[in-house]
Amino acid sequence: MNTPIVDFVKAYAASHPVRLHMPGHKGTGALGAEALDITEIKGADSLYEASGIIAESEKNATALFGTKATFYSTEGSSHCIRSILWLLKCYAAGVGKQASVLAFRNTHKTFVTASALLGIKVDYLTPKESASYLSCPVSAEDLAGALDGCEQLPTAVYVTSPDYLGSLADIASLAGVCHARGVLLVCDNAHGAYLRFLSPSLHPMDLGADLCCDSAHKTLPVLTGGAYLQIAQNAPDFFVQNAKNALSLFGSTSPSYLILQSLDLANANLAEDYRERLAAFLCKLNTLKATLAANGYTLLGNEPLKITVHARAYGYRGEEMAEHLRCYGIEAEFADPDVLVLMFTPAITDEALVLVGDALLCLPKKRSAAPTPPDYRPKEQAMSAEDAIAAPCEAVAAEDALGRILACPTVACPPAVPILSCGERIDEHTLDLARYYGIDSFLVVKEPK
Repeated sequence: MNTPIVDFVKAYAASHPVRLHMPGHKGTGALGAEALDITEIKGADSLYEASGIIAESEKNATALFGTKATFYSTEGSSHCIRSILWLLKCYAAGVGKQASVLAFRNTHKTFVTASALLGIKVDYLTPKESASYLSCPVSAEDLAGALDGCEQLPTAVYVTSPDYLGSLADIASLAGVCHARGVLLVCDNAHGAYLRFLSPSLHPMDLGADLCCDSAHKTLPVLTGGAYLQIAQNAPDFFVQNAKNALSLFGSTSPSYLILQSLDLANANLAEDYRERLAAFLCKLNTLKATLAANGYTLLGNEPLKITVHARAYGYRGEEMAEHLRCYGIEAEFADPDVLVLMFTPAITDEALVLVGDALLCLPKKRSAAPTPPDYRPKEQAMSAEDAIAAPCEAVAAEDALGRILACPTVACPPAVPILSCGERIDEHTLDLARYYGIDSFLVVKEPK
């Protein structure tokens, strides 16, 4: 598979031009990548009006993922999520309806804020029970019941899969429920770009989802910020026809050509032997998982490239385990009071796998004395999300926030999954969650004096 963006930029850099164009480093600098960092010069194409090398590269990605269309983002899945929501809003308007979404509760902050800013009505699905606010195990039967109970069917159902803890939803079954009722299925697949390259594929585009975002940089050999907006073969043509415009509304007019080259080069790497390397690596990773389980560890989720340790069940807080790994030169993806999340790819060496195993296995299992996390409960929508996010607001300490209305979630990434959505009222249960997860303040709607 060719690499048109990489080839163009390398040829341009090799010609040693006098760069009387952006960026200001003019191709030189201590970082070492400056010579390959360009802007939209002649021949370089333009991301949102692509007709040359970028369009060619995106066609390569489309072929790799087997979609109707795959489009690049250099600003992560957050850029794609905003664009998808805008597309849903326009799609609904085209049939004379207001856009609405039925979303699994563990959505990313970007979904929460973007839907509020766009005025899209959102109803949340809360699981019957869940060990963490980061997971939302809702079955196809539960979804069917929720949809059949709607006064008016939503434009789309929105699911996060894989979730942050490595749980894969049954996308095929969820898609069947949605399509039987004329509802689109959108998947936040930020953590699952690699799923396409399993045998068989577990990628949402192959399982029936209509639209999804993939953070290529999370699991593929791509620089941070590289992402895909994916549109399935069976999705309405409207989404392909309007995707570039949607992306242009929310993206920078100066996309990173370093990230574009990374996405371009990834096509060639993925097409060459990535499936084989992934399969071989997973055999080794599965051996490590089995060894940990045999030695008393409880592992959560079913995502192939994650190890999520139920730290509390082993007698530790997740943060304690993460600190222990740092003593071995290992940095985890995420840790909270309950879990330790480790993300792997075929770029991890055999020596590194052994080191991870040794570091975890030398920890003695203890009796857990930690409290269990509060379960998640539905919240009162005291104000519309659109009004709440636009209202004058102030930051208040969590202990002073009882009864106040959340203006905007301010959670950090990782995991960037809020415990409360715009316009919801902070109750005693919210404060229990805040204490458990170490949330010390909220951004709330100012009360009139």
